[in-house]
Amino acid sequence: MERIKVAALLTYFIEQLRANESWCGETHVQKATYLAQELFGVPMDFDFILYKHGPFSFELREELGALRADGLMRLEPKRPYGARIATTERSEYVQGLCRKTLGEYEGALSFVAHELGNKGVEELEKLGTAVYVWKLLGSEVPVEARANEITKRKRHIPMR
Repeated sequence: MERIKVAALLTYFIEQLRANESWCGETHVQKATYLAQELFGVPMDFDFILYKHGPFSFELREELGALRADGLMRLEPKRPYGARIATTERSEYVQGLCRKTLGEYEGALSFVAHELGNKGVEELEKLGTAVYVWKLLGSEVPVEARANEITKRKRHIPMR
C-alpha cells in the first residue's frame, strides 16, 4: 500500500484508539495494528515477529518515527509512565487525501479501537500472541496444542 494511505490509516487508527481510552503508547499501537491487519485484513503491510511482548514490527516502529518527522504525529510525555502517541492537525490533511481508503477500512479500525482501546499492555500481549500462534499453527490444530505453544514461547503467560 502507498505510504500516504498507510499514514492516513495509522493516524485515523490512533485517533480512534485515543477516543476509546487507549493509553496509545507504542506497545498499544503495535498490538492493535497487528490485530487489525491479521483479523480484519487492513492492508498496512507491516511484517510482525513474536518479540518480547508479543507481535512487534520494526517496520511499524520506523514508520511511527517517520510520521513524527513528517509532523503527522507527536509524542506526549506522561511521567512516570512514558509517552503517548497523538496525531497533529497535519494528519487531517493526509486523511482528507485518502478518503476512499479510509472509507474502506474505517469500520474495521473503529471496531478494533473500540474493542481494544481500554485494554492494558499485558492483555494486548496475550491477545496478540494468541492470534500470532493461531496464524502460525492454523485453526485445525487443537486449542490445547495452541495454548501449549503460547506458554512455550511466552513462559510468563500462564495457561488458564
